[in-house]
Amino acid sequence: MPATLLPRIPLYEPAPATNEPLEFADLAVIDLSKAGTPEGRADLAVQVRDAMSTQGFFYVINHGLTSSQNARIFDIANLPFDQVGEDEKKSLATDFQVTGTYTGYKLRGLWHIESGVKDQIEQYNVNRHVKSQDHPKALIPLLPEIDAFARFNHFEVVHTLLRLFALGLELPEDRFVNMHNFDAAGATSVRFMKYFPREADEEALAKNVWLKGHADIGSVSVLWSQPVGGLQIFSAEGKWKWIKHIENALVINTGDSMEFLSGGFYKPTIHRVIQPPADQRNHPRLGVFYFSMPDDDVKLAPQIDSPVLQKYGLSGRCIDSDPPLMGVWRKGIVAAYGVSDLKKTESGVEEEIINGILVKHYN
Repeated sequence: MPATLLPRIPLYEPAPATNEPLEFADLAVIDLSKAGTPEGRADLAVQVRDAMSTQGFFYVINHGLTSSQNARIFDIANLPFDQVGEDEKKSLATDFQVTGTYTGYKLRGLWHIESGVKDQIEQYNVNRHVKSQDHPKALIPLLPEIDAFARFNHFEVVHTLLRLFALGLELPEDRFVNMHNFDAAGATSVRFMKYFPREADEEALAKNVWLKGHADIGSVSVLWSQPVGGLQIFSAEGKWKWIKHIENALVINTGDSMEFLSGGFYKPTIHRVIQPPADQRNHPRLGVFYFSMPDDDVKLAPQIDSPVLQKYGLSGRCIDSDPPLMGVWRKGIVAAYGVSDLKKTESGVEEEIINGILVKHYN
């Protein structure tokens, strides 16, 4: 059969990798090709559990997409920013404070970073139900590819990792998978995200922070590695460390939802984005993500039948008898992020209470 002809779009040229002497986090590398057998998953579950108990982030390789397919996704990801006019972006911008979702565009300058400085981040968010929203005209011919990409992330990456997380808690493999149904109501989405360089005076006022230290909302976050540095994690040693780019690899972390569901066993690691290294400073930073969340009707309660939770007596942050539903939790977080009044502690950490749960921001 003849190969399918893909729509022609401008090619995205990634920046060269940095040569700066940065202190990188030492993250585990998980070979997902070994997850095809029960024995392989059992072995990987131990590796993932160890990675989550040390750094809270890990790399995934051999996930199933080729380097050329990876490059194509970044070509698509750049299009909503460089090939769509400002008026059309504004017409498709989301009012996240009202809707509690980022579906559509998040424009620049909506989030407060520090000392009056606002963010310079644009996002285009595509719900995994790709046809459930309006899209810019330039993106419409590419929707079949975005749909296939969402399904690949959901079923081949996220579901595989959820099985490993369940095995790490000595639970049935499908426990968390059954909470992440592709056709259910929820905000699991593909995100294209572009960080633009700021003026030197704003960098100084914001202490070079582009996105404050935070934990993610959902269960599993998938970042498609790209060369422009800036992502840092707050390590167990109490230091900010850089995440290194690995060609055609994924960077994986868990969020608040998985912490709730695992009774605190899988703790989300605080991470932030700062100004790129000196040799990449003039390059925008293009990101491709898949943010996975439990279905909206899932109660964020610890899996108390886990032998691991019973052994260690963990309960996590969500310990009352009536934990929030996922939909309620994520809407509260999204509506408040970057726009609510925060209480700054003596240590400099900013705090707020959302749905009765303490949320922290690090700058």
